[in-house]
Amino acid sequence: MKKILIIEDEVNMIEGLRFNLEARDYIVIASQDGETGLKRAVEEQPDLILLDLMLPGINGYEVCKKLKESNPEIPIVMLTAKSQESDIITGLDLGADDYITKPFSILELLARINAMLRRSGTNSTIPDPFQFRNIEINFRKYEAFKDGKTLKMSPREYEILHYLLERKGEVVTRDDLLNQVWGYESFPYTRTIDAHIATLRKKIEERPEEPEMIITIHGKGYKFL
Repeated sequence: MKKILIIEDEVNMIEGLRFNLEARDYIVIASQDGETGLKRAVEEQPDLILLDLMLPGINGYEVCKKLKESNPEIPIVMLTAKSQESDIITGLDLGADDYITKPFSILELLARINAMLRRSGTNSTIPDPFQFRNIEINFRKYEAFKDGKTLKMSPREYEILHYLLERKGEVVTRDDLLNQVWGYESFPYTRTIDAHIATLRKKIEERPEEPEMIITIHGKGYKFL
């Protein structure tokens, strides 16, 4: 049975999530503040973490940063009442793998959780290490270098970049990325893909505002050149 840690200060939210997750045979543990949440993450070694951003004491951003520093591969889904793109990008830039804005559909959240937990490695046509322009990357080891210096990327960013490289020169739709990287069908009006692409461009492009590698195909999706 998979174990999920909920770090959330609203008791009603915790109990609602616990009810729905336990009904689907997940083991659920919870914490109502960031400091305790960090301790539970070390002690319990959960398979996935649901993390609220607005927490007493240590906020969700700092918790996310510390969690990813200690265990880069732990999947983290941000639970946030904020819908501003800057807040979402900040969380993703710190290593969060996905986000969902309150109030959210429990079915959508469950789909995201299930997809993250069932994902496994796939056969790759990209050799390790692989170099393009001034970037050298090893997808198997989750290591990347830009101009010879360590480039910090989240596991989700590695997966997005890997998929784009495998489809180099082709138009990749948002639905393609949701299905192949996240593993679930698109839900109405999700900014998940765009937010992740924005953070990835900041890391690999010389001028993120005028990208030369990951370009937008308006009305379609993205293409890696």
